[in-house]
Amino acid sequence: MIRLAPSILSADFSRIGDAVRMAEDAGADMIHLDIMDGHFVPNLTLGPQAVASIKKTTQLPIDVHLMVEKPGFFIPLFHEAGADWISIHVEASTHLHRDISLIKELGRKAGIALNPATPIHLLNDILKDLDYILIMSVNPGFGGQKFIDSTHQRIRQLRSWISGQNLSIPIEVDGGINPANAENLIRDGAEILVVGASIFAAEDPVRVISRLKEIMAKENRP
Repeated sequence: MIRLAPSILSADFSRIGDAVRMAEDAGADMIHLDIMDGHFVPNLTLGPQAVASIKKTTQLPIDVHLMVEKPGFFIPLFHEAGADWISIHVEASTHLHRDISLIKELGRKAGIALNPATPIHLLNDILKDLDYILIMSVNPGFGGQKFIDSTHQRIRQLRSWISGQNLSIPIEVDGGINPANAENLIRDGAEILVVGASIFAAEDPVRVISRLKEIMAKENRP
């Protein structure tokens, strides 16, 4: 199943509730929230209270991407705020198995995020414990960046590795995604597309979501 996760980081924060409702009404499958602490990445974004408020505006799953140092401290806070999916960075966690286990013990989907230059083999000892993997196709910290082309090969390698172990782990991709590259990403093996600026900076965000959903529907066919 291929899913679309609009990234609220690129929305107008003065009308964030409207942006979430628009995305849901237009056919989004989940809502992606980037959490930045000003340390692991230079920007500072949403906190648990903001996530809790967004949770009240939608029936869609809330996909929280923790771009933070010491993620073990933040996991319970965003669980309480209503996160349904929680991903942490392999580069930020000094106790990766413990942090992933905590997310799963709280009854949430547990994911690992990888920066563009982080080798995928670092997941070897945790792979079977993951519910999904988030591949960054830009360097984390800012919205609206250009897609890094080497991501295509990384996705193909990861998909081959997962399939070779008879596992079913969705690959999520975040950064620089738009209708022009979505089809190739899906063919590479991506199953969740995080799309921010291409939707929320567009003159007609609903039309962009509709186009992305058309591409997904086409690639979902047997």
